[in-house]
Amino acid sequence: MSSTLAQLDHITAGYNGETVLRDVSLTVKPNDFIGVIGPNGGGKTTMIKVLLGLIQPFKGQVKFPSGKIKIGYLPQASQIDRTFPISVKEVVESGLKIKNQWWPLLQKAQKQEVGQLLTKTGLIDYKDSPIGELSGGQLQRVLLCRALINQPDLLVLDEPNTYVDKNFEGELYQWLQELNQEMAILLVSHDVGTISSLVKTIACVNSQLHYHASNTLTAELLKVYNCPIDVIAHGNIPHRVLNKHDQ
Repeated sequence: MSSTLAQLDHITAGYNGETVLRDVSLTVKPNDFIGVIGPNGGGKTTMIKVLLGLIQPFKGQVKFPSGKIKIGYLPQASQIDRTFPISVKEVVESGLKIKNQWWPLLQKAQKQEVGQLLTKTGLIDYKDSPIGELSGGQLQRVLLCRALINQPDLLVLDEPNTYVDKNFEGELYQWLQELNQEMAILLVSHDVGTISSLVKTIACVNSQLHYHASNTLTAELLKVYNCPIDVIAHGNIPHRVLNKHDQ
C-alpha cells in the first residue's frame, strides 16, 4: 500500500470560469497534521472542496494512491441549514451513511460510539434536540462528531474554532493531537498562533500554495498574506517577533 493518502496534483480551480487556485500541489500522508493558513479569498476552502470532490478542478487531478480512503469533514457551521428538521443524534449517525444510500440500521457498537462522541463533546443531553435549538459552538461540536463517527483515515476541518466556546476550545486541540495518532489531519484556521503550536507542517494558500515542512512561523511564510500580521502567544508556542511588511 502507498504511504500517501491523498494528493493534489497541479490543481487549478475556481468558480464560473474565474480561477481561485492556480497550480496547487499537496501530498497528505498517514499521521500528517497540516495547518492550512492564508488570507480570506485566497482559496483555502476551495482547495478543501476539490480534495473532497465537491467541485471539479479546471486542471490537475486529485489522487488517492492508497485506494479509497475514508475522509471525515467538518465544514464551517455557517454552511449548515439549521432549519432542517433533524436531531443531534441523527446528524452524527448520518456520518455512517453509504454513498447514494441512507445509513443502515445501526449496530450496537455504532450506537455506543455515537453516545461516546456526544458525551465527550458535552452534547449527550441534547441528543434528541433539533439542531436549530443549538448554539453555534454546540452545532460545531455535533459536526465534529459526525466527521469522526466513521473513524476516518483523513480528518479535514475548516475553521473548527469559529464558533466553539473557549471552554471547549482547549479540549478540542488536545483531542486533535490524540486523534493524530490514528489519522491524518488537515486543519484550516486563521488562528496562526495556535496553528504553530498544534500542527506539524504548514501550507500557506494565497491562490498558489507554499508548503513548509515545519510548524515554525517565519517572515517568509507570512509574506503570502499580503498584509501585516501580529502573532501574540503565551507559553511554549514557537514564534518570532516580526516587523511589518508591505507586500
